[in-house]
Amino acid sequence: MKQKEILLNSLLKENQISLSGTHADEIGNGHMSTGFDTPLREDAFVLSNEEKIKKIEQHFTEIMQTLGLDLNDDSLKGTPKRVAKMYVNEIFSGLDPANKPDMALFENKYQYDQMLVEKDITFYSNCEHHFVPIFGKAHIAYISKGKVIGLSKLNRIVQYFAKRPQVQERLTVQIAKEFQKILGTEDVAIIMDARHLCVSSRGVQDQNSATVTSFYGGKFSEENTKKEFLKYIEMKTEY
Repeated sequence: MKQKEILLNSLLKENQISLSGTHADEIGNGHMSTGFDTPLREDAFVLSNEEKIKKIEQHFTEIMQTLGLDLNDDSLKGTPKRVAKMYVNEIFSGLDPANKPDMALFENKYQYDQMLVEKDITFYSNCEHHFVPIFGKAHIAYISKGKVIGLSKLNRIVQYFAKRPQVQERLTVQIAKEFQKILGTEDVAIIMDARHLCVSSRGVQDQNSATVTSFYGGKFSEENTKKEFLKYIEMKTEY
């Protein structure tokens, strides 16, 4: 079966989407988002990471016991703590602003005034509706307004926003807006192409579909610049 794609060009004029009368299950199964900021409580960082790990370990122990699993088994008895540490220190570490990468900018001494494209950035995230993986590739481009950023920082920003419960539309916008702020330019574009295990491993169980989201800011909203960006993404590189 040919790969299906959903092309979603994110709209930024409003920070909230009106969902009055929409059931919570409909939001989750439809992969809808209620805003462009990650929904965090005001007390999100009152507990230390160690305290969070301890609480999650306790709760995950209860989940496993409720499922009927024997936590006295050598293979299972360490699982609650392993999961808790993984949640806090790894796959959801992007929730903590303290983990945000430091961004060092440099003067564009080369006077390079064309787009810079970093493609095929691998990312792993988790669907906030079912807490199962989202994984794929991000392609980022920008046109310098006098500042340039280290290439590895492009990857690090993608990873930072990916390491939290997400929907792909929000993830795309968050990364793009962050680069616009860092670089001081509207001329930023991003395309994200990903597979969602909440689609392929549960529910409809479609093994072939993928989701594509995009953001075109500044000059990238012009047709010629957009086409140039897409051409670079499609180029095959051999090393």
